[in-house]
Amino acid sequence: MTFEQYRRHFETIKDTPLEQQKAPYDKEDYLNYTKLNWSRMNRWLKTGKITADFQNALQQIHQPQQWIVITEPWCGDAAHITPFLELAGRENPMISVSYELRDSEPFRIENYRTNGTLSIPKLIILDENGNDLATWGPRPAECQKIFEKLKAEKATFEKIKEEIQQWYNSNKGLEIQKELALLVKEIV
Repeated sequence: MTFEQYRRHFETIKDTPLEQQKAPYDKEDYLNYTKLNWSRMNRWLKTGKITADFQNALQQIHQPQQWIVITEPWCGDAAHITPFLELAGRENPMISVSYELRDSEPFRIENYRTNGTLSIPKLIILDENGNDLATWGPRPAECQKIFEKLKAEKATFEKIKEEIQQWYNSNKGLEIQKELALLVKEIV
């Protein structure tokens, strides 16, 4: 789906009353978190800026690439990351960005597990013939270290959410772009 189709899907979930939701959005906490993710995603779309280094790397792409973003509206990391992937795709007409839901067909995530898990968001970069060039995700390495530390400490889901959210807010998308700039430079 296009980004606009993904946004419409997201918005429909956000605007549908709890009693009319399908799983997992039929749980109040899930739906409320999804509504927060909507706000976060839209904030980054308005305020996020592509760094000069990332923009330069993107401009070096001279052959068509298909960027597939596997995501879900309930995913907190995706709320912070997908806006930067979408903004990056707008920097070069050689990049075509599409979105797939993790929990719906074609279940592409099964082929791109992270340490055996179905972690998202996941970026898959394909060449014009559909061959894998690179993958990235589910979150920047620095943020992943925080996540793994908290998991090892058996932190509550609330504490993990809070600390990861604080990291994204203070980093302002810089680590995402730094890692993706390096990735793009490796494959061009």
